[in-house]
Amino acid sequence: MQARKMGEHFIIRLEAGEEVVSTLKNWVEQQGIKAGFFWGLGALSRAELGYFDAEVKSYRRIPVEEQVEVLSMIGNISIAEDGNLLLHIHVILGRADGRTLGGHFFEGFVYPTLEIILLPLPGTLQRRTDPVSGLQALALE
Repeated sequence: MQARKMGEHFIIRLEAGEEVVSTLKNWVEQQGIKAGFFWGLGALSRAELGYFDAEVKSYRRIPVEEQVEVLSMIGNISIAEDGNLLLHIHVILGRADGRTLGGHFFEGFVYPTLEIILLPLPGTLQRRTDPVSGLQALALE
């Protein structure tokens, strides 16, 4: 992974073989960032997405066992109710035949590269369990 600060933003490049969520989370923790937003594009050798099923209040896992283009990645940085850093990420992935799939991003392995622009925000974004969905939602009060 490589990173460079440009003004208020960081430009980040993840390299082949790196797992996106754990690599990015470790770097964000090292930087002391507790709030922010990021966007990315690139490609992955494989990934795991999720679709939140509101009826059963859990994610359906969607394995992606093929190389895909990251057409769009968007995410935010916050602190979960348990005090741990949480990256909330969604992606749209493109397959070789032009079809797309998307959802909550659980993990993905970079190949050959992934480029991210990250905007840290001052302060902390906190999450709390939403009583309706059971999800960790942003607590903005």
